[in-house]
Amino acid sequence: MKLRIREFGEVDYGACWQAMRDFSGARDAASDDELWCVEHAPVFTQGRGGKAEHVLMAGDIPLVHSDRGGQVTYHGPGQLVVYVLLDTHRLGIGPRELVRRLEQAVIDLLATFGIVAERRAGAPGVYVADAKIAALGLRLRNGMSYHGLALNVDLDLAPFLRINPCGYAGLRVTRLKDLGVELDGAAVRERFIPHLARCLYGGTLPEVLRDEACWPRAGESAQMDRH
Repeated sequence: MKLRIREFGEVDYGACWQAMRDFSGARDAASDDELWCVEHAPVFTQGRGGKAEHVLMAGDIPLVHSDRGGQVTYHGPGQLVVYVLLDTHRLGIGPRELVRRLEQAVIDLLATFGIVAERRAGAPGVYVADAKIAALGLRLRNGMSYHGLALNVDLDLAPFLRINPCGYAGLRVTRLKDLGVELDGAAVRERFIPHLARCLYGGTLPEVLRDEACWPRAGESAQMDRH
């Protein structure tokens, strides 16, 4: 079993979403799992069943209606986004356990910085005190997952004021920078990936392969636009 990690930098949200769908639709039981580490230009994304009332004022920031779970959230530069393209049948887990493992990976990472974080029942994500620092949204098709998590590193938080984050009016959001962590997204990514791999795979860690700026293609994945 192998885990392929692809580091794409900043990519267009719509193109990345389509690439995830193509990859998940083309893979089979022998396909490697993949983690796609990206950033997006400013964009609001609305989940399946998301309510329009939670978008207060999108303004000049595009709003994309996605097929992930959850309500509206914001992506922008300075946020670490990790998309998890996994065979959950092979892992032997369902969506709730996958969410729990993703949350735990973020909690474990924050603990290394001396930050106490927690999950909340019925409100997926990771919280520090009363503020959300990481959002989760997933889609599973035939046991193949895509979408993933977004961890706030040093992004501009102002756009969150234009929405009810994740469907909660007045929900505060925070970022690592405001909690005293002076690392950029690449450094946080390098610290996070080992925690994520351990939480996903437990004691049987896969062989990790790294592909920098290697675009996935049809059958293996799909073409994406890079900025």
